[in-house]
Amino acid sequence: MMKPNLLIPSTKGFVPFSFAVLLTLALFSLQGCHPERENNLRLLYWNIQNGMWDGQGDNYDRFVDWVKQQDPDICVWCEAQTIWKTDSDKVQPKDERYLVDNWGELAARYGHEYWGIGGHRDNYPQVITSKYPIIYESRITGSPEDTLVSHGAGWAKIEKNGRTFNIVTLHTWPQGWSPQDEDREKSRAEHGGDRYRRTEIEYICRHTLGQVPEAGEQYWMMMGDFNAPSRLDNAHYGWAVDEPRFQVHDYMLQNTPLLDVIHDWHPGTFIPSVGSKASRIDFVYCSKPLFDLVQDARIVWDAYTTPERDPQGLSNFWRPSDHLPIIVDFKVNEE
Repeated sequence: MMKPNLLIPSTKGFVPFSFAVLLTLALFSLQGCHPERENNLRLLYWNIQNGMWDGQGDNYDRFVDWVKQQDPDICVWCEAQTIWKTDSDKVQPKDERYLVDNWGELAARYGHEYWGIGGHRDNYPQVITSKYPIIYESRITGSPEDTLVSHGAGWAKIEKNGRTFNIVTLHTWPQGWSPQDEDREKSRAEHGGDRYRRTEIEYICRHTLGQVPEAGEQYWMMMGDFNAPSRLDNAHYGWAVDEPRFQVHDYMLQNTPLLDVIHDWHPGTFIPSVGSKASRIDFVYCSKPLFDLVQDARIVWDAYTTPERDPQGLSNFWRPSDHLPIIVDFKVNEE
């Protein structure tokens, strides 16, 4: 990558100390490094809807520019595969799809050298890109004898400043009915989809942090499109205590050592994560030691990320995505 020319300002009117400071900042800029971020780990999670379908028309230029502005250390992309032809709802042949095979090329445009893909059995994988090497502990798809994980999941590790960060990515079953039930309408009426999502979450947790007895004392983060609301937001929903849609996050809150970062960082505030503004179904969970390092956490509604319906009227297509990104900053001084 070509480096920009270093422009050294005139020293006229400046004392030597001021010039030294300016030169230091210029050198950090030249190296693509921010001095205030040396001990910061920034996570960016986003369900980018069908492999950032909105970005296909401009070679992902707006997408790349926005990501570069955020300067994340780690990105987790949900729905990371190109599926549809540009500006249409026509399926793109697999041999013509830019993503997932070219995530390395795309990630390099916003400064990430490393990338990896979790386990998946369909068109909706999760991809991790990073400034640091990624090591996958497991790629999870489930098994017919136990639970099929519809969109797969992954467990990866990244190291920074002598600390090891465990990253679990997931995207649960999206339908109101269960794929195990033949009668879809009956299944929907009986909350079969919620029941199935609950089995997926248990399976994923059992095969990730459930494999590590001391996980609650380590640095763990779990994130994804859970396709389920949390009872922690019930002041917004106003549903009954025994609402079946809460069972996915009830499992997370009652059976894992992980904390809901957005809720706990913004107590008493409901922040939707989808374009309809009706619900929060995208989550980042962290173990307590990692949550204690959080400096900021937010769901990003800005000029670029705010979802808008596709003007062509294509069913369920939004620009740039039907979901909002989540950014979490951690302070990670060297151990």
